[in-house]
Amino acid sequence: MNRNRINGIYAITPETEDTDRLVAKVAAAIAGGIRLIQYRNKKGSAQLRRYQCEALFECVQAVNATLIINDDWQLAADVRAHGVHLGRDDAAVARARRVLGPGKIIGVSCYNDLVRAREQEQAGADYVAFGSFFPSATKPDAVAAPLDLLSDARSRLKVPVVAIGGIDRYNAPALLEAGADAIAVLSALFSVEDVEQEARAFARLSAQRNLQFQNESENRYVKQ
Repeated sequence: MNRNRINGIYAITPETEDTDRLVAKVAAAIAGGIRLIQYRNKKGSAQLRRYQCEALFECVQAVNATLIINDDWQLAADVRAHGVHLGRDDAAVARARRVLGPGKIIGVSCYNDLVRAREQEQAGADYVAFGSFFPSATKPDAVAAPLDLLSDARSRLKVPVVAIGGIDRYNAPALLEAGADAIAVLSALFSVEDVEQEARAFARLSAQRNLQFQNESENRYVKQ
């Protein structure tokens, strides 16, 4: 059930000290159809991050959306978030699982490394993320990931595959077509004036791809 939540548009929050503005932007994204949110704030104080996470948790709970916390598994546990996303320098999956329990989601950044992704899947990760697929303002020095990595990962892994890095409405279809279960967006969603409208546009892309995938699966079944 947890893995099924990793699908469609995966919104990553911008860093800000203005909690009211942050919650308003996330609420607008949810109103536009997005149900998967990652809280990311690497510069804020521990007190601020906890306060913002608690506010976001209330926001997502009202609509049965999913809140993932970037990096900090202890914060995820403290605010009862739905899971945590771990990078290379964060805690191991096993340690996070011991604290969070079996019912929580654990995702892992795998950059452009399919071997790492397979290792993390075996360690118990619920999903893996690859990227950067395009130049990213958030992480300008991120390693580049080739598009065919998504199709390779889709054929070799059982867990959902997330694409990240410089994604907007215009390059997102190629990632979905290549095999991404979810696409992570930050600037392309939260830097626009009308977040709700942009979220609706992203959600339509995901819905169209899901429908296409369903039709392709049904056609293969009929041919068999």
